Amino acid sequence: MAVVRRATDADINQVVSVNYRCLPENYAPSFFRDLHQRFPNTFYVCEIDGRVVGYIMCRIEFGRSDLNNFSLIRKGHVVSIAVLPEHRRKGFGTALLKAALSGMVEYGAKEAFLEVRVSNTPAIELYKKMGFEIKRVERRYYVDGEDAYVMARKLPPEPSSI
Repeated sequence: MAVVRRATDADINQVVSVNYRCLPENYAPSFFRDLHQRFPNTFYVCEIDGRVVGYIMCRIEFGRSDLNNFSLIRKGHVVSIAVLPEHRRKGFGTALLKAALSGMVEYGAKEAFLEVRVSNTPAIELYKKMGFEIKRVERRYYVDGEDAYVMARKLPPEPSSI
């Protein structure tokens, strides 16, 4: 049975392994540890039989709204989300995203945003289902030159409203 829970320090090595296996964008283990220490309410794992099969890590930023260009706000940034290929299409990505969005609200974020490869149709559909809208294209965002969509959504004032 799958369990979505807040990540612990002990999960970081498995999270790094999932990242390396699933995504071409890889971060140093110290980056994962730093985000986990600074924003633990937005760092979740999906675990099956004691093994991490997916994760989401986010940070809270202060900057210009992606939904209203005239305001400066606190917003949540989905830095990375991944689920092992054999566990996709089971609702784990949705559960991880819901948990992290609730955590963003706990930190006072008013919006959430993320970048996603323009070719990653399954992820784009998941984000749209979760209320994200494509706001702009970042040209050559990824190291391999692929463009990214910047997607954003408003967050409710209460975590339980996600």
